[in-house]
Amino acid sequence: MRIADGIAVVTGASSGIGAAVAVRLAAEGARLVLVGRDPERLTTVAARTGGKAVVADLGTGAGIDAVCGAVADTGVSLLVHSAGVGAAGPVDELDGGSTTELIAVNLAAPIELTRRLMPSLRQTGGHLVFVSSIAALGVADEAVYSATKAGLRGFADAVRIEVPAVGVTTVLPGAVDTDYFRRRGVPYDRRYPRPVTAERVADAVVHGVLKNRTEVVVPRWLTLGARVHGAAPAVFARLSRTFS
Repeated sequence: MRIADGIAVVTGASSGIGAAVAVRLAAEGARLVLVGRDPERLTTVAARTGGKAVVADLGTGAGIDAVCGAVADTGVSLLVHSAGVGAAGPVDELDGGSTTELIAVNLAAPIELTRRLMPSLRQTGGHLVFVSSIAALGVADEAVYSATKAGLRGFADAVRIEVPAVGVTTVLPGAVDTDYFRRRGVPYDRRYPRPVTAERVADAVVHGVLKNRTEVVVPRWLTLGARVHGAAPAVFARLSRTFS
């Protein structure tokens, strides 16, 4: 699709992957609607990219309404779902509040925003981007997070089949060098995969849109894990336990 001059909504734009995506889309000439929960950071990104800042908590109905209201008069041609929260720890030790927030922000919000903005995306022949995670394959001590990202991937696959007039790209990053790990309260301590930059993921997002890619894995070598998971999930589980 053509990015220049289109209305692009980017969630999670206050920082990390969302902010990097906003910068890349601005360079492509998109007119941006930037959604985030941190007013100060979001304003900074909006000033840098010329975008319209919409401060909203996507875990709430009011937040969803705010995003939809921001494009009610203009429509939308590109919707990038990059907002997300995380939590780590054994599944039986996660508190209910964390579980509820994970499902609300990571999965329910993208589904609801897609549902409500689909008529506009159909009209413009637009494009959807779902920033999932390689954790969609299943990561120990991140069971609920993994579930939300797997659900996002499955939803994207179904929408791709159901609505051929709208492009759908799923991006599965590995570890990314952002504030995500600090915010979830548990640092990233694995040797592999090494974290990639948010800018590298943003490049993959834009490339995926321009080339109408179905699924993009960042870094690309992690595609091997996805293939093993798909062909032999029991083997994948054993390898995951062995190599953490």
